Amino acid sequence: MTLSLESMLQLSIILPILTTLAIVATGNKPNLREAVTIISSLILLYLSVNLYQGIKQGESISVTWWPLLPNLQISFNIEPLGMLFALIASFLWLITTVYSIGYMRHHEEQNQTQFYACFAIAIGSVMGIAFAENLFTLFIFYETLTLSTYPLVTHAGTEKAKKGGRVYLGVLLGTSIVFFLLAIISTWFVAGTLDFKPGGIFDSDVNTTVAGVILVLFIFGIGKAAIMPFHRWLPAAMVAPTPVSALLHAVAVVKAGVFTILKVCLFIFGIDLLSILPTTQFLLYLAGASVLLASLVAMRQDNLKARLAYSTISQLGYITIGALLATSAGVIGSSMHIATHAFGKITLFFCAGAILVTAHKSKISEMRGLGLQMPITMAAFFIASLSIIGVPPAGGIWSKWFLLMGTLETEQWILMVVLMISSLLNIAYLLPIPFHAFFSKNNIPFANTGTKIKEAPLASLIALSITTVGCVVLFVYPQPLYELAKAILATPE
Repeated sequence: MTLSLESMLQLSIILPILTTLAIVATGNKPNLREAVTIISSLILLYLSVNLYQGIKQGESISVTWWPLLPNLQISFNIEPLGMLFALIASFLWLITTVYSIGYMRHHEEQNQTQFYACFAIAIGSVMGIAFAENLFTLFIFYETLTLSTYPLVTHAGTEKAKKGGRVYLGVLLGTSIVFFLLAIISTWFVAGTLDFKPGGIFDSDVNTTVAGVILVLFIFGIGKAAIMPFHRWLPAAMVAPTPVSALLHAVAVVKAGVFTILKVCLFIFGIDLLSILPTTQFLLYLAGASVLLASLVAMRQDNLKARLAYSTISQLGYITIGALLATSAGVIGSSMHIATHAFGKITLFFCAGAILVTAHKSKISEMRGLGLQMPITMAAFFIASLSIIGVPPAGGIWSKWFLLMGTLETEQWILMVVLMISSLLNIAYLLPIPFHAFFSKNNIPFANTGTKIKEAPLASLIALSITTVGCVVLFVYPQPLYELAKAILATPE
């Protein structure tokens, strides 16, 4: 029996939810529970690849679940931007699951069944976001993602974890209700529809002031993109276990945020309208400020996960800038950066978790000489850092190149300088970590223990090695990613 592409689309959303039930049912048998998770993630990746092949061949793939009102329904459609997001999420679900098995068992974490179950719901929500045909459908899965990741943030059950969870939930739900929902309702009244459409849904004679205000509501309301000042939830969520941090920063939450911003900019406003709105320039500068300020704050963090968290806030600003530049180069750069940042940042968090479970260190100042004991982990950290910085031989160079081209096209000289300074700051807060791990001569707490290699659990080591290779592959062979990003602009009317 061969499944139709429409059936595959639906199954890609339903499968993670069904996996949640299977995980709960096998919770008292860890080996079976984790086998269920891995098998489900493999199936989801298979479905995503088949859907990708379908759209490459020009297939139109859409499904409607429930018509609610005229011009309002829960429905799904596949286009290149959503396909790119779904491919990244499905592949990294598999890799993060492998990593989690090593991490969670070695660290003897409690409530592992809850962890895997909520993780599955989160991935199902991501697939719903990726394939949503309209703002209403996207909003439902966007909020489901927030609620399903809250138990992951508070996983430890400590007072600190609960406090972090309250900030996480408060900021994300608050921005959604106060700004995002209002933006959606305003769009409905002004445009008469919430369906995503290439080139945008507003009439050519729309009041630009009204449209500009709606754009501000969207950018502020999509709190998962962590634009300052609505970024505090992200550092607060670092109380979660490292696999959760990897999920938040690379697979699901923040990528859902910047994906939604791109989707809104391209398919609600359209490049032509976006370029003439009076608030676009203000939002570009706000995103630029987020890029610089978050980088400066990252430099001051001694806790490795905190430094990586502020780094993520900065990198998300790159994607928002690319979307708001309203040029083909900016859109391509933003789309590619979703992928290159995902592989680079998930590798860095995998390394942070490996260091914690093996060397029991979380402060950067205590990691001097660590490369003597954990050479594979620290080499992976180095390569992933190069991707975040945007230099060879890692894929981050391509997305940053297109983003810089976007600033040149629009003569946004200040933003061009901001992106260049930020890359220098990336060097300052990332490269000293592997450098001191391998070459520091003074105050080396690990040097006196000899050079006996004691790496992370095998499953975790395999996972971080795969994502490191991914960073290099995206440099050597970026063509498929570029073609998918370019196809976003070529989506037919």
